[in-house]
Parts: sequence; C-alpha cells; structure tokens
Amino acid sequence: MSHPHPELTLPPPLPVGGLRVVALGGLGEVGRNMAVLEHAGRLLIIDCGVLFPEDNQPGVDLILPDFEYIKNRLNDIEAIVLTHGHEDHIGAVPYLLRLKRDIPLIGSQLTLAFVEAKLKEHRIQPITLAVKEGQTEQLGVFSCEFVAVNHSIPDALAVAVTTAAGTVLHTGDFKMDQLPLDGRITDLRAFARLGEQGVDLFMVDSTNAEVPGFVTPEVEIGPVLDSVFAQAEKRIIVASFASHVHRVQQVLNAAHNHGRRVALVGRSMVRNMAIAADLGYLQVPEGVLVDLKKAADLPDDRIVYMSTGSQGEPMAALSRMANGDHQVKVTHGDTVILASSLIPGNENSVFRVINGLTRLGARVVHSGNAKVHVSGHASAGELLYCYNVLRPKNVMPVHGEVRHLVANGALAVKTGVPADRVVLAEDGVVVDLVDGKASVVGAVPCGYVYVDGSSVGEITEAELKDRRILGEEGFVSVFAVVDSATGKVLAGPQILARGMAEDAAVFEEIRPEVVKALEDAITAGAADTYQLQQVMRRVVGQWVNRRLRRRPMIVPIVVEA
Repeated sequence: MSHPHPELTLPPPLPVGGLRVVALGGLGEVGRNMAVLEHAGRLLIIDCGVLFPEDNQPGVDLILPDFEYIKNRLNDIEAIVLTHGHEDHIGAVPYLLRLKRDIPLIGSQLTLAFVEAKLKEHRIQPITLAVKEGQTEQLGVFSCEFVAVNHSIPDALAVAVTTAAGTVLHTGDFKMDQLPLDGRITDLRAFARLGEQGVDLFMVDSTNAEVPGFVTPEVEIGPVLDSVFAQAEKRIIVASFASHVHRVQQVLNAAHNHGRRVALVGRSMVRNMAIAADLGYLQVPEGVLVDLKKAADLPDDRIVYMSTGSQGEPMAALSRMANGDHQVKVTHGDTVILASSLIPGNENSVFRVINGLTRLGARVVHSGNAKVHVSGHASAGELLYCYNVLRPKNVMPVHGEVRHLVANGALAVKTGVPADRVVLAEDGVVVDLVDGKASVVGAVPCGYVYVDGSSVGEITEAELKDRRILGEEGFVSVFAVVDSATGKVLAGPQILARGMAEDAAVFEEIRPEVVKALEDAITAGAADTYQLQQVMRRVVGQWVNRRLRRRPMIVPIVVEA
C-alpha cells in the first residue's frame, strides 16, 4: 500500500489526460470532508464540511477545510457535489460560497434543502440542481451518475464521476442496512454495473473499517426505544444529531405509542425537522408535536423533549441542561437517551454531560448500556462485499482517522486489490490517476482554518497555544518604570497573576531579583524597553517554574520615565 511520506514536495503539473484528486479534509480525521477532482483544467468538488473542535482548541466554533489550494482557481470549478446533508459534509459550503457565490450546488432534495437553510443565514442565494439516484448529469468535463446509498440521514447519494482518465466512484458516507426505515437500500445493482464497466478509483468510507461484521439494522432501535419509553416514569429527553431524521422518526413513533407529546429543542433541530416534514421525509403522527413553551404545562409522564447535543457540544441544549442553565430543568426520575454514537475526540465532552445529568438524578441511557443507536457507516463485512462486487482497479480510503484508512486499505488487499494500487493519503496529499494507475505525486499546504465568532482563518496555531497556556497555566503581568539615565527602577515591579491558586504575596520574594536584573541590564547597556521586558520575562519565568512548578503566560511591560 503506497503511503504518503511527510517530506512530500509540491506536485508536478497534471499529465495531459490524467485525473488529480486532492482531499482538503476528511483524511486523518472524522469530519471536514472535502475532495477536489481535477481533469482537463477543470475542477469538481465533492462535499465541503466542517470539523467540530476538541478540548484542546479553546474558543473555536468550527474548523473548515483549507481553501488556499483552490482560491485562485474558483472560476475553474464546475460544481460542488454534496453526497448528503450532515454538517461534516455541508457545513463549510457557506464559507466557500463567500469566495464565489455562483458555484452550482448539486445534491438530493433533502440535502439541498438543509444547505439552503444554512445559506439563508449567510444571506447567500445559491444556484442549485436537485438530482435523484439513477440520474446522470454532465458537469463540464465530468459526467456524474448518482447512486442511492443508505446512511443515517435520508437521501444520501454516492457519485460515479467519469472522465477521459477513467471512472471514480465516491461513496460519501454509507452503510448497507438491508431493512432501512425508508426502504431505500444501498443500490448494489448499480455498484455491480459500474464494476462491470470498470471503476478506476474507488474512494470509500472508512469510518467503521475496524469494526467486524455488519451494522445492526435501524429497525432494531424501535423496540429498544419502546422498552425505554415503557419504563420511564417521568419526562424523557432524547438527544440526537439535528439532521438524524430516522432517529427523530423513531422517537415520534415511540412517543405516539406511549401517549406522549414531543417538543423539539434546539434551533437546528426545529429547522431541520420542519424541512424534513415539509418534504415528506418525516412522518409526524397527528397531534404528537407540541411547542416547547407549551410543553412545560404537560404532566411529566406525557412529554418527550427531542434535543440537540448528543456529542457534548458546550452550547447545545443537552450540555446546558446538564449544567442547569437551560429552560428544561432535569430532575430526579427523568430519563435521558443519547441516541448517537461517539465521534472520536468527543468522549470527554460526552462523559462530562452524562455525569452532569446523572448528578441531577436522571437515568441516562446511551449506546454503552443499551442499543439506542446504530452506526451510519459500513462495517468491515459490508466493505468486503463492496470490494468484491466492484473489483476496483485502484482504492483510496476516505472519511476517517489514519487507523480507519489503514484498516480499510487492508480489507481491499484481502479481496485481491494489489497492495500498490491502494493509496493511503492524508489531507493535502495529491493523488494522480494516469494510465489507469493511482499514485501519490506530492502534497499541497493544507492546514486547519478556525472559525471563532465572526472571524474566519484569523486564529493561528500559536494563538491557540496561548489560549491553552492561559487556560491551563494562568497569566502573570509584570510592570516596571525605569530611569535609563540613572539606571534605577523608579516604580515596581508590580506583579499581578490570574488563573493561579497561589496568593499574590508569594510574588514579593521575586521583586528584589527583578529590580537587580533590570538595573544590571541597564548598566550593561540594554538601551530599549524591549530588551528590558525580555529580562523581566526571563527572571519571573524561571522563578515561577522553579518555585511554583508552573509555566504561565508572562506579559512584561517596561516604561521609561
């Protein structure tokens, strides 16, 4: 299996007649999915999603793909093809369209409806083309055939992109549930036909490649929810992704069966379910939905809150309930169901929420103690089926952390794909399909782009490091006034500390050392305030490290009188 080397250089020009694939996100992480295909001087983008921040990225709201690679080629983009409506595949679309608003968006009806609702908030009116499975569209030099795939959201599509260089089949996120709630299965007949015609590069979902066997069918969740609902004596709160239409459908059905009403909690949940119901993807039983404001008037054993926040997101409804700062107050005897799996990296946040809810007296039901969620991604058994049905000439695992990509590549080799035809790439690595063979030819710069409030891409790794230091080690400011003519310290040093447990009086013992260091530096010829500030930083830093075993951020200020 060919693996990218950390010392990859910029790629050479794409050979005439070749096809280039560059992932700007989604390879080496779960989220931020975005692939750029290039052929004959034109570009096609598949997905444009966001990644959610981890604990070590304080203050960050979202992480975007790095658009730098395509910034100067926006006029070459034929379209953005969206495989389905999850945030990690559509969340960055508004930020890309800010650069060029008239790039066409191609996707299924539900996917486009979710994207259009997001774009409305950004005041962008997109150009869209809704497609269905079985449909083929010519997008410039790219012929795109759309194939139905089953996932944890309705209307998901794989896309087969055919050019003169060959055919690329990109699965998007998919699984092979044989008993899906909406009756729409992954179209293996279309996969087989494409395999007969020849798939030159198979870009395939890797998220569950390490999990043996097959994903449990969604229909098995219904009876488990029914059982939990039957045992619940007071209020029920269910948390799920705001776009998980199937799970919301099952909650509505269970509530209806047990004589409960359902209130949707969270702006994105309310918006998405209204869209899904309007388009017929969500069947709402008569009289089940109730407005959140009226829900409080219902008896505790007659209400279900359907909420966002299943991944422990700090500002989502469930986290705020766990902290006691939401209008829905969790009390002893309530039942909380986390109807989702853990996204890697979110474990600490989710367990923090579970502990908070348990402390409030709730019974918390989650995938660790009940079958209240099944994955939306194909397990190893399903991936083996796909490889055997397709017999692809080259394989490029996508959508997953490095361990997932490697496991997926190993499955491909087991089914007979030659090891040198399995390309393991990470974000920014350039893969060329030339004369039927896919290979790594270089890499382009591809970092994280942070969204913090209204700022996009303005936070650097250095600033994040500063935030981590402030959060973990604290902050010390040192202020002094000096007379450079006499070499004396006229005032200070005044030392203030924040975020440190020690009493301010502890810094008294370092003040004489700072005075001596400043006066020695002036005598030795340190002429400007910058040099004197570095002297203060060094003396205080060494003392704090030695005496308090801390490495705080130190901000020294020297003023000349």
